[in-house]
Amino acid sequence: MNQLLCSTGALITSRNGRNYRLLKELSGMLDCDGFEFLMYSSWYDDWERVAEEVAGLELSFPVFHVEKRVGTAISRNEAGDREEAARLFEINCGFAERIGAKKLVFHLWDGEPSDRDIRNNIQQYISLNQTAKQHGLLLTIENVVCNRENPLKHLSELHEADSEAAFTFDVRFAKFHEELERACTEDYRWLWDGAIRHIHIGDYAGGYMDWSKLGCLHPGEGVIDFETFFAHLKRVGYQGSVTLESTSVKEDGSIDMERLGRSLGRLRGWLKGQVL
Repeated sequence: MNQLLCSTGALITSRNGRNYRLLKELSGMLDCDGFEFLMYSSWYDDWERVAEEVAGLELSFPVFHVEKRVGTAISRNEAGDREEAARLFEINCGFAERIGAKKLVFHLWDGEPSDRDIRNNIQQYISLNQTAKQHGLLLTIENVVCNRENPLKHLSELHEADSEAAFTFDVRFAKFHEELERACTEDYRWLWDGAIRHIHIGDYAGGYMDWSKLGCLHPGEGVIDFETFFAHLKRVGYQGSVTLESTSVKEDGSIDMERLGRSLGRLRGWLKGQVL
């Protein structure tokens, strides 16, 4: 049975002060099975208190999205970056464990340096994966956008380095690189035979690597054929978790709950095999 989650990033942004306390009230208004908690860098200095407060909300946070600066430090790989990435990753793991998460979503490459030296990124993955295991967490590497190559190539390289490596598949990023349809072919069946453990949903309205269109839209607002994608999930028997990432926070910090609820309802229907 698939677990349908909502990213806290769809609800909690800088526009409403990243007020995670809002989640308690909002949770009763959403048809989802829990949340994917998105870590922000502004919480590092006081992370233990924040983690305790989030745990005190008594909500379900099965998945934790590691703060993106960790991946940027790994990709940059200048003096002190490895140590800093390891330090920040340890905090993220501690936070995730404290709130009851079981899976980590991680950008193994990120920022301007991105995938310029993927061998370095894969090398650092090995030690970070050990850290995650020590906290009882499954580390999943996301097919985030690249500056040099393409995500599927790097997922394949990581799979070759570690046949047990787990992945988060983001449909928007796949479409950005024109890899969504290719990822669903028999050439990449190995991804769907247990490697992909989590999925991110958001729509995309651009063409190949159109950076100006990378913003995360709601399903149906872009060009992604979700009905075909979910039919593929049914065909391969995918039973992992799925997170809606599309933001619903308005300019004034309020949240468009109707829009968010509509998108969650569509995902719930697609997961059940309904044509909407």
